[in-house]
Amino acid sequence: MIEFRPLNYLSVYLERLVKGQLWLKVVIGLVLGAGLGILLNPSTGLFSENFSSRLAEWLDLPGQLFMRLVQMIMIPLVFTSILTGIVSNTAGNLKSFGLRLLLYFIFTTSVAILIGLAVTLVLKPGQYIFSLGGFSSTNDVNEIPIEQTNLMENIPKAISNLIPNNPLESILTGEMLGVVIFTILIGVAVTQLQDKTARPIIQFSEAIQKICMIVVSWAMMLVPYAVFGLIAALLSRTGIEIFIGLGYYMGVVILGLIFLLLFYLILVTVITDIPPLKYLREIREPQLLAFSTASSAAVMPLSMKTVDEKLGVSSNISDFVIPIGATINMDGTALFQCVTTLFMAQAYGIDLSVMNLLLITFTVVAASIGTPAIPGGGVIILASVLESAGIPVEGLLVVIGIDRILGMFRTSVNVTGDLTACLVFNRYYGNKQEDETLTSQS
Repeated sequence: MIEFRPLNYLSVYLERLVKGQLWLKVVIGLVLGAGLGILLNPSTGLFSENFSSRLAEWLDLPGQLFMRLVQMIMIPLVFTSILTGIVSNTAGNLKSFGLRLLLYFIFTTSVAILIGLAVTLVLKPGQYIFSLGGFSSTNDVNEIPIEQTNLMENIPKAISNLIPNNPLESILTGEMLGVVIFTILIGVAVTQLQDKTARPIIQFSEAIQKICMIVVSWAMMLVPYAVFGLIAALLSRTGIEIFIGLGYYMGVVILGLIFLLLFYLILVTVITDIPPLKYLREIREPQLLAFSTASSAAVMPLSMKTVDEKLGVSSNISDFVIPIGATINMDGTALFQCVTTLFMAQAYGIDLSVMNLLLITFTVVAASIGTPAIPGGGVIILASVLESAGIPVEGLLVVIGIDRILGMFRTSVNVTGDLTACLVFNRYYGNKQEDETLTSQS
């Protein structure tokens, strides 16, 4: 029988970053970068526009290197983590609660979207964006139902396309949902092999995981400098007025994320009887690391270690739930996409009917599942959500500037959602999975 180690052993590559208070360095970099960016802005008259533009390109460099490093190792890390998580449990988790886990993720994502709809419809952040002069109501609202019809007719095709006909293409294009489904199918197939045949596959997967985490640790060393450079470059080009103009919108997104976090705390309290403050205290390390890196995939090993050692979750549960959750359970991102879509509609003066809102809800659920677990992944997928609702995609240019800041908040909430899912499923399946593992080993 093959012996498996819980995937949380990979967290050793992240412990130095946690002890070094990476999150505090990121906040300092954010503040210093904003100060430098304001000074470099040509509107201050201190530097010429040509000098500021050239320096901004160099300031962008650490951030670009960080994002490319994370993007480079994200797919192999997710692929090997899901594969190892399935095989280590001989597909027991997939058989016992795989479908229930998917339904749970859809449920929490729907709750996140409803929260996003509520706060945006009540607070109406799009009404305050006209001061920037960046929006014009050029779209004909009557065209939106056509988009609805086309989307509804394409639902069967979209379902069939969940299974990639070319997994290499999904890997090359970063289509995470296709990668996840391909990995699950491969993982279940590996469980049907004899131990002698499966052992090299598992050993190879574990080696790839270690290599990926080493690269992640290198990339995270750049995070404070990346945040410093990105913010400085942004403000040197656009000025502080864009943050003032979009400050209300940012506040609405963060308020929605706080409500979503409260929903998680209620779930934990009702299902596990763990006090909310104790839960937040125990998970603060993965939350802060997620805030620092804006990548839920990079925090997976630390998330596993936290729920295993501090919250008493079975490693059989966390090894399966965390990798799946880091790739398809994007509640914070779904809320962000929903708020931003309605924000754009309000800014362009597009009135959305109940049917429009249902369409947005359906599209955001589907889009959030396929959102890459990397910095900026939410904005990449958001374009498809805007198109489905008949909202001009050009408005994203305004949001991209502040996405890095919002990305840190929503990633922390995404990771909290994965940790909460571990507790929920450990409550009902933890002991059962441990008994099955002991039986199979004996």
